[in-house]
Amino acid sequence: MARTGLPAGMAEPLLPRLPRDPETMLVCEIYRTLEGEGSDIGLPMTFVRVTGCPLRCTWCDQPEAFFEGSEMSLGRIVDKVRELGARRVCVTGGEPLAHRQCKTLLERLLAAGFRVVLETSGAFSVTEMPDHEALCLSVDVKCPGSGMEDRNLWANLRVLRAKDQVKFVIVDRIDYDYAKRVLDERRPACPVVMQPEGGRELKALAEWVLEDRLEVRVLPQLHKVIWGDEKGR
Repeated sequence: MARTGLPAGMAEPLLPRLPRDPETMLVCEIYRTLEGEGSDIGLPMTFVRVTGCPLRCTWCDQPEAFFEGSEMSLGRIVDKVRELGARRVCVTGGEPLAHRQCKTLLERLLAAGFRVVLETSGAFSVTEMPDHEALCLSVDVKCPGSGMEDRNLWANLRVLRAKDQVKFVIVDRIDYDYAKRVLDERRPACPVVMQPEGGRELKALAEWVLEDRLEVRVLPQLHKVIWGDEKGR
């Protein structure tokens, strides 16, 4: 496991030491399951979860991806994805765009014939990502309940296309009203997903969306409905 050791009393850094080798990434886990979120919800998907994220959302359910991981070559990552057999692959984290090798990995997966979803926090620019019909950019907008709303990079919403998606995790009514304002002001040209924090309690959010006649998808985190908080699912 790659974890930065520090003398006692020193604060832990936000990121581990990431590989500089352009052919190597720090990977937390690779596994096959059902997509639990967004437009591909319910479909078989291989997840490539990379290590390292400079954000600390209050509700993050993948803290092991902050530091835990092993170095893997890009070639071995693609081979592993092939072995698992799903036609779709999600590159997630952590924060994939904290890795300088992310674009190359996406290009390799696309060249291998996979439909690829890039899940990103919205704090990094997506403007340099491959322009490919089989790539979906899934960009978060962080609401106040995350504690990270000051990290939103609004320029991302201007470049998203109809095949991409924007995702809001909603903790409470404050988050919901914030999301409404963002949609009214920014008007992204792609599908919008709202999901409740924790992924399972949908009723309040569904009622708010219906009352306000918003054209958004209200979705659970399907993997949590099926498997709870079991890891690798």
